Amino acid sequence: MTLKKYLSQFSKEQLIEQVLELNKKYKDVKAYYQFSINPDISIEKQKAKNAVYECFFPMRGSKLRLKDARKIISDLKKLEPDAESLADVMMHYVESGVYFTNEYGDIDEPFYNSVAGMFGNAAKIIKENGLREVFIVRAKKIIDDTSDIGWGFHNELSDIYYDCFEK
Repeated sequence: MTLKKYLSQFSKEQLIEQVLELNKKYKDVKAYYQFSINPDISIEKQKAKNAVYECFFPMRGSKLRLKDARKIISDLKKLEPDAESLADVMMHYVESGVYFTNEYGDIDEPFYNSVAGMFGNAAKIIKENGLREVFIVRAKKIIDDTSDIGWGFHNELSDIYYDCFEK
């Protein structure tokens, strides 16, 4: 049985009750409907940026939560924001990662792979959507701020930068 066929057996009132129940039970559903009702991406973008920063620099405890930060961006993508807003949050992730490294010293390869991967994903969105001029200063600062970081991290980010911003 398909979902459409399953749902067609319910009355309008029953469907409304099901949606309300889903909204109550699942925060992703609630976020989706809140955004659908009030589609102000600037609010969602700022919430995402704050949450990403909190994953790198938690107010309580000291555990870095890269997986949570990536999920925040994944959840934002589900709201289908404009390319500039999505790239902005992704660049914020990269900037937070670079700042974290410069504050606490060398991390590890999975950390650098995560940050570089996010930079690559952001650069792809930037390039595909003609947003080079919007992000070039921030991207250049990322490159400058990684010049003393090892593990080939600076080189990888530089390659991404030149591919997106200098070609």
